[in-house]
This record gives sequence, C-alpha cells and structure tokens, in this order.
Amino acid sequence: MFLALCAVLLNLSLSYAQYPADWRPADVHGALSVKGRFLCNEQGDTITLRGVSFGWHNLWPRFYNQAALKWLKNDWKASVFRAAMGVYKGVEDGYLENPDFALNCIEPVIRAAIAEGAYVIIDWHAHDFHPEEAKAFFRKMAREYGAYPNVLYEIFNEPTHKHFWPEIKAYAEDVIAAIREFDPDNIVIVGTPSWDQHVDIAAADPIRKFDNIMYACHFYAASHKDGNRARVQKALDMGLPIFFTECAGMEHTGNGFLDIPEWTRWVEFMEKNHLSWVNWSISNKNETCSMILPRGSYEGGWADDVIKPAGIQCRKFLRQYNGNDPLYQKSGE
Repeated sequence: MFLALCAVLLNLSLSYAQYPADWRPADVHGALSVKGRFLCNEQGDTITLRGVSFGWHNLWPRFYNQAALKWLKNDWKASVFRAAMGVYKGVEDGYLENPDFALNCIEPVIRAAIAEGAYVIIDWHAHDFHPEEAKAFFRKMAREYGAYPNVLYEIFNEPTHKHFWPEIKAYAEDVIAAIREFDPDNIVIVGTPSWDQHVDIAAADPIRKFDNIMYACHFYAASHKDGNRARVQKALDMGLPIFFTECAGMEHTGNGFLDIPEWTRWVEFMEKNHLSWVNWSISNKNETCSMILPRGSYEGGWADDVIKPAGIQCRKFLRQYNGNDPLYQKSGE
C-alpha cells in the first residue's frame, strides 16, 4: 500500500512539474498567422490556443483586472483571454451607452495580457450591426495595440438568424479594412451565421481580400452535438480556418445541465483538428456557465470550493492540454 501511494504521488508530482510557475505562451509563440486552415506561430508551427472568456464587461467588470488574468494564466494555464465588451444600449453601461467605462474595463485586460505574455481577443460583443461605431473602435484598438503580437480582434460576436452571410461578409470586410489601416498582420476573427453555428456557409464564400482571417464558431455541448460537429468538419474539409471563441458544456442558454461527456467529445474533436478554443465565462451569476461562485475573489486565488463545476472542468481541460503541449514546455524557464 505504501509503495502504491508513493507511486501515485510521484506521478502527480511529475504531472504538475511540467507547468512552469509563471509561463508566458505569447513569448514562446510570438506573432501569429494563418496558413491554410491552421493557426501558426512565428516559427511556422501549427498551434492551438486554449483559454477563457471574461463575461460581459458591463455585467462583471470587477473581474477585468491583471491579478485575475495572471491567476488564470499561471494556475488554470490559459494561454488566451477574451475581453467580451458588451456593446448594446439596452444593457446598462454597454459600449454604445458608456464607451469610457467600457474602455476602462477592457484596456486593463489587454495591457495585462501583453504584460503577462498571453494572447487576448478584443471582442465586439454584439448580436447586430453597428458598422461605424465598430470601425471607430477597432481603429482605436489597432492604433494603440496593433504593434503587439498578443492581440487578436473578434469583430462581431454572434450574428443571429436574421443576418445572412453576404451582409456579414460585407460588414467584416469594411471593419477589417479599418483595422488594417494600423495593424497589417494580427489575426481578425469573423462571425458566422446563426450565432456562429454555420461555418460551412462562410466556407463556401470566404473573405479573400485580407490575410490572417479566421472564422468564429461557438458551441454549448448540451445543445450542440453531432450535427454541429458535422458542419464544422465540412468547413474544415473546405479549408476554413476556425477559432472557437466561445464554448462551454451546458445548454445554449448558458444554463441547464452540464453535459461533460458531450463537452469532452467536443474538446477531443477540437484537439484532433488543431482548433483553438475559449471557454465561457469568468463571471459569478447564478447560472451554469458562470464559473466562479459569488463569494469568490474578483482577483483570482480561487480554491476549488469557490469554483463552480463548469469552472472545475474547464480548468481540468486547460491544464491537461496546455500542460501537455510540447510547444509550451520552454515557457517560464
């Protein structure tokens, strides 16, 4: 019994020894690019980014700080973060209503990711077109942060069933042109029809005017299953570069039961196909997808008893796959 216990402890110590105490994945990978359907690092290696999304800035602003990001990077092993900037006037303190507050929330996260050697997605978290406002915002972001390889731009969170690909594509080309005035290289992620479900439609008519473009796909595992994966596979077979900028294990409402077997199938599918993913969300609402309990700190340092089941599983996936990714082993040395 004693020898068996020692073997278990040794295996655990070896498993955790591969995680640097302060790892800096963006320092390892550098500037990102798209080659064919794959995301690649500065050395030309195909890579997979894995991380977490903060909740809407105007609903959970207190999580938008460097301490929380640093904890998620070093403890959860997230390599990419999504700053979900709520846009609408209909939700209090959205960007269109209170742009100063929005910028005061997301810019510390952008700067923290750069300082901590991680990647950050600047997410225009909207479900409708606001082209002029979006262009002005992304020009500002590209002007201020486009020189940093850490930055990616998500220019339309989730087009709804009311938005068809030709108009989504035209909007995207307009906004990408504004970004490229100041940032010629960093990755831009384009929304796809029906809440980022129909990447196959985009694959039939992709954007060709610009380089380093990827396409968003979202899933919630208890609702989206084999049919959704079949559409993704069809798009991949057509050569579309896909980034899962939002995903999780419960129903599409963000609530309901946590379907860990189906979530695991999705993660295994993404890993098999070298698809980057970001899990929703770092927030503390009374819902399944919010990963932190209300009594948890806003600045990280979370013990298991303040991490909700979705957060426990997300952290497990991140530590498993980022921790075993050989391209990350040099990070933090």
